[in-house]
Amino acid sequence: MRIATWNVNSARTRADRMAEFLTRHDVDVLAVQETKCTDENFPAERFEDLGYEVAHVGYNQWNGVAVLSRVGLEDVADHFDGQPGFTKTGGIDEERVEARAVAATCGGVRVWSLYVPNGRAIADPHYQYKVRWLWRLRDVVKQELDAHPEARLALMGDFNIAPQDHDVWDRAFFEGRTHVTEPERAAFEGLCEAGLEEVTRARTGDTPYTYWDYTAGRFPRNEGMRIDFQLASAPLAERVTGAFIDVDERSGKGASDHAPVVVDYDVADFDAVR
Repeated sequence: MRIATWNVNSARTRADRMAEFLTRHDVDVLAVQETKCTDENFPAERFEDLGYEVAHVGYNQWNGVAVLSRVGLEDVADHFDGQPGFTKTGGIDEERVEARAVAATCGGVRVWSLYVPNGRAIADPHYQYKVRWLWRLRDVVKQELDAHPEARLALMGDFNIAPQDHDVWDRAFFEGRTHVTEPERAAFEGLCEAGLEEVTRARTGDTPYTYWDYTAGRFPRNEGMRIDFQLASAPLAERVTGAFIDVDERSGKGASDHAPVVVDYDVADFDAVR
């Protein structure tokens, strides 16, 4: 099963590129982030015509996540248990859950498409929201895997975290900025300690980045960040046969500022070992 994750930075703008990507790489499941549209405006028919079922969560022109699958789409969830919402004032009663998580079971694999809050700035309320959001996700994962260690679980998407110093083009540039702070990195590591394995880094070492800002000519100079990942539970991680980052998809007119991250899983005998 070939599963990809991609922050497309507007699904309506990049629907044709998404469709071409699915066909070119023979993708079975695509986790999408930053669709920037409501459920009604998501271009679902474009992908249904290609044989994909669609689960999308979008409340307005911000955020938005989706799962596209041609191997089944069951038990869709539009948030994780206790998913925090955001409020500028810090009042719990005023929190509004954003369109940042959607899950579906696809061919026996539970796939979560996640768009982790950006954090904006260390002093911004959005930063504390980001850290709290990640730790709640970690608790949910731990509870699930403690209860069902055999679960084939895959969390993927734009984590808005560079877990290691060499995941950014210039560590000094990020001093005092988000994405590289210890609380963010600790939260990412917490997901791994809860029972997930990051399965892309070891297989895509020659392609260190997944995101290049549109400004300042970052992409031509390869001044990027590795912030898009696939994390898998142990029974699924041991089935990984390969992975790659489609850097070519970041180039050309109308490209997203993120590149897709693609992982192959050998789940052909899933029913037999279930």
